[in-house]
Amino acid sequence: MPHPPLPRKGILALIALCAVWGYTWVILKEGVRFADPWDYATLRTLPGALLLFAIAALRGENLALQSPRHVFILGLWQTTGFNALVSLALVSGAAGKTAVLVYTMPFWTMLIAWPVLGERIRGLQWLAVVLSAAGLLLVLEPWNMQGSFAANVLAVLTGVSWAVAAVLTRRWRAHLAVGTFALTAWQMLLGGLVLAVAGFFLSARPVQWTPYFWFLLTYATLFGTVLGWALWFYVLKLLPAGVAGLAVMAVPAIGVLSSRLQLGEQPGAVESAGMLLIVASLAVLSWTALRNRAAARGT
Repeated sequence: MPHPPLPRKGILALIALCAVWGYTWVILKEGVRFADPWDYATLRTLPGALLLFAIAALRGENLALQSPRHVFILGLWQTTGFNALVSLALVSGAAGKTAVLVYTMPFWTMLIAWPVLGERIRGLQWLAVVLSAAGLLLVLEPWNMQGSFAANVLAVLTGVSWAVAAVLTRRWRAHLAVGTFALTAWQMLLGGLVLAVAGFFLSARPVQWTPYFWFLLTYATLFGTVLGWALWFYVLKLLPAGVAGLAVMAVPAIGVLSSRLQLGEQPGAVESAGMLLIVASLAVLSWTALRNRAAARGT
């Protein structure tokens, strides 16, 4: 029996999502020129949380905070850890390379889910492990401790923080049974408040409130955060999760391309080879997940 065609609206939304999130890496890199990483992370997170609350209210979702402890811990990993680490990484790290390293998240999710959720690594997933490990080795270049090594490690840790949040979300599914926008808004608000407190003590320089910074902050908040999440939930509503997950792997590729065009970033041959291996590993993981879902449904 042939599969029905994918909805055109879903495909267009997915293309828009990849473009928005891909270019966001340039926005994030540019933003840390005008604000301390802690301040920049806070300024784009808290307003984004408030706007997500507004969307949740318009959708009729229950805005009551369910399981505060679980949501707070989730916010520490998904919002505080992710945004702080990525902002710190981008101070000296290249936007495109940082995007690729952060998107190793599925690789770390798989490794963490093995002991935590009992999801064993099987079949082609081992190929993804080998490709990711080789790619990370080439990108990090531990034999060369100069340059952006620390920034690269911070980018990898960003992906790890994201992966921990993903695993916790799956493990605590029963405790987090609220609307998707409300849950995202609450964890973003709580995590953003922690960012604000940390920034109060750790911020090292004042914000330069230039018109260009206002543009960067507006894009990061409205497009990178609010529109990005809205598009992602819309895509998941219309398209199979495996298809969406596979296509979103275009985000780091767009990040590399846009940072090369606008920022003039040109990774070396070794770094480029490593990034290609990482992208290949992510493609293997996404394709494997898509195939497994299709097999489970008997299609």
